[in-house]
Amino acid sequence: MAPYWDKYFGNAGALYALGRQSFQAVETARKEIALGFNCQPDTIVFTSGGTEGDNLALIGVARALKAKGKHIISTQIEHHAVLHALDTLKAEGFEVTLLPVNSEGLVSLGEFKKALRKDTILVSVMYANNEMGAIQPIADIGRQILKWRRENNTLYPYFHTDACQAAGYLDLDVEKLHVDTMVINGSKIYGPKGVGAMYIRRGTPLVPMIYGGAQEKGKRAGTENVPGIVGLAKAYQSVQKHSTKESIRLIKLSEYFLNALNKTISKIQLNGPAIGMNRLPNNLNISFMDVEGEAMVLYLDEFGIMCSTGSACTSTSLEPSHVLRAMGMPYEYAHGSLRFTFGQTTTKSQLDYVVKHLPNIIALLREMSPVNTGIVKHASYKK
Repeated sequence: MAPYWDKYFGNAGALYALGRQSFQAVETARKEIALGFNCQPDTIVFTSGGTEGDNLALIGVARALKAKGKHIISTQIEHHAVLHALDTLKAEGFEVTLLPVNSEGLVSLGEFKKALRKDTILVSVMYANNEMGAIQPIADIGRQILKWRRENNTLYPYFHTDACQAAGYLDLDVEKLHVDTMVINGSKIYGPKGVGAMYIRRGTPLVPMIYGGAQEKGKRAGTENVPGIVGLAKAYQSVQKHSTKESIRLIKLSEYFLNALNKTISKIQLNGPAIGMNRLPNNLNISFMDVEGEAMVLYLDEFGIMCSTGSACTSTSLEPSHVLRAMGMPYEYAHGSLRFTFGQTTTKSQLDYVVKHLPNIIALLREMSPVNTGIVKHASYKK
């Protein structure tokens, strides 16, 4: 990225030599992302991140198709970038069906089939959940959409997936997934923040949301973030190259960590699918009964241990996770949840450090808990 901050700081849309160098860097990055997605370079659009990509996919496609129908299908556990975009569309007269999930956070293909209607123009299901790691059956949903189109002789619905959490761990081949739009972002793959990539299948109708120039094939106006785009492509290449080996390593660490916590702390529960094929290898969401998640985060932070109670995008909210609530979890379970996410730098010794301090923190917080002082009572706990 470094040369494009100063030495090659040309506008990628300019005709002079410095601009052409920046343009070439952007196009090389586009080809690198397209290779990983198994698509043509002209179907890749660079954005400011996953949030913009989700908004462009949902609002852009829905507005382009409003004369054809106004029904959209999504799920109750989507990222707020999707849910809030859907709220905007509902205010414009679109009807949204949010599919429920089971206790593991997985969507039922049968429920999805039932939700399809003749006026369904768009489907949005996230590839892997950011809070509790459930991997959705995207390819199966995509095949069902293709079957629906054939049987009803229609081009609709179009299919979008938020793959930000999946990048680096799961196959993003758009032909295998049968998606029409898909987004990733830099910050989830050790790349720069504030940049993302979006796949838009040829022929997919889409109204731009940012106007002002002809950049990105007219899909997204604005001077290209050349250093960010270069960094995003290199980061994506790196994580995809090592994805299988890294996934195996992280699954082993997850199993080790969960077993250690179960041995040292009582009344805890893993949220989402069991560790394995239906769960991201780097995600553990665990509920600790009789403790508030926010208190645990602050106490752990004093020891240099960083985790969250849910999505980083809602870290200022004290409301329990909408994802865990959609899974049918009682308020107390959701409010006492922590999300531990592992990465390339996570080691067994670091997890041992967490296990050393977390039990004492839990014991202290439970001692101070209103539940244990008799002020309030919670629902019965099932391990």
